[in-house]
Amino acid sequence: MIITDTHTHLYSEAFDEDRKDMIQRALDANVSRFFIPAIDSSHTEAMLQLETDYPDSMFLMMGLHPTSVKDNYKDELLHVEDMLAQRQFYAVGEIGIDLYWDTATLDIQKEAFKHQIQLAKQYKLPIVIHCREAFDEIFEVLETEKSDDLFGIFHCFTGSLEQAHKAISYNMKLGIGGVATFKNGKIDQFLNQIDLKHIVLETDSPYLAPKPYRGKRNESSYITKVLEKLSEIYAVSEEKIVEITTQNSKEIFSI
Repeated sequence: MIITDTHTHLYSEAFDEDRKDMIQRALDANVSRFFIPAIDSSHTEAMLQLETDYPDSMFLMMGLHPTSVKDNYKDELLHVEDMLAQRQFYAVGEIGIDLYWDTATLDIQKEAFKHQIQLAKQYKLPIVIHCREAFDEIFEVLETEKSDDLFGIFHCFTGSLEQAHKAISYNMKLGIGGVATFKNGKIDQFLNQIDLKHIVLETDSPYLAPKPYRGKRNESSYITKVLEKLSEIYAVSEEKIVEITTQNSKEIFSI
């Protein structure tokens, strides 16, 4: 089995003490494709180092995370533009809108989101969306950018069935991770109504660890717990879930 973690922050400081061992645990669990989302320019060097250390397994994204959209956001967007012009990336992400931490920056978050969608279209890349307490705002921007060349992943999907169908209508796959294993996560109640062709697996490590690790540091090897839960939800084998979701990731990222 080739398991794909479509969203994992392996460069995070949370892994500074045991990064090599943690990645090896994932490799031993058959997780061999890791897609690495960007946050802001302060993390770029660490992301590039990951790729240098694991050239066959690490696939980098470039983008400005909505919680990093601050007063200097135009400089940060220039960094994104410069990096995209210099070398290959596999997505523009993670980008989007986050109204949990800061509602005062909504206007510039929207501006940054829209600008990065347009960059993704320019480079024919998928986008990877971060959405927290901002479904309406995200959909508003996506509606203005809706086109055949808009596609990607709605990372860490936590919405309703109706919102899932709406996200899919914008050519988005749904990134499913630890939340699917939570008792109050709710998405497990309707996920089997979404065809597996619309689903990709992720961890968002070091965040959102699945049961039985909830509340602790997440890591990519724990994607196997998400896999177990989806096998239960869809009533198909784990091997089938892996086969379909990895193929979905290949279609999105073109690798």
